[in-house]
Amino acid sequence: MSVTDPIADFLTRIRNAMRAGHKRVTVPSTRMRKEIARVLAENHYIRGFAEVQASPQNQLVIRLRYTPQQEPVITNVQRESRPGLRKYRDAAGVKDLGRRLGTTIISTSRGVMTDREAKDLGIGGELLFRVW
Repeated sequence: MSVTDPIADFLTRIRNAMRAGHKRVTVPSTRMRKEIARVLAENHYIRGFAEVQASPQNQLVIRLRYTPQQEPVITNVQRESRPGLRKYRDAAGVKDLGRRLGTTIISTSRGVMTDREAKDLGIGGELLFRVW
């Protein structure tokens, strides 16, 4: 099955699994999805992730994080840039993102990172999505 927007598909699988109360979710593995999972884990939105060898494509197993009251840590995810309308910000534009709710994940020339990391490094990039 061909997916037009693999990042949106990845985020939707996580969102649906959390709403259903699942402990983990499995998605096809790509470099971009691994980097996004790494950033989400570093910022404590998910418990962790692991790549599982499978045929024809490796799978990424995402362990989801919940509060002690069993509420999902990720309450919402909003896709910013999409295949039909890419959104980019330069270093000055990234500084303005700090006033927004949650964390914005950005794809930069130095890899995938949060808006705070990009602001500290003084670089811009493509706005992938916001999570809160």
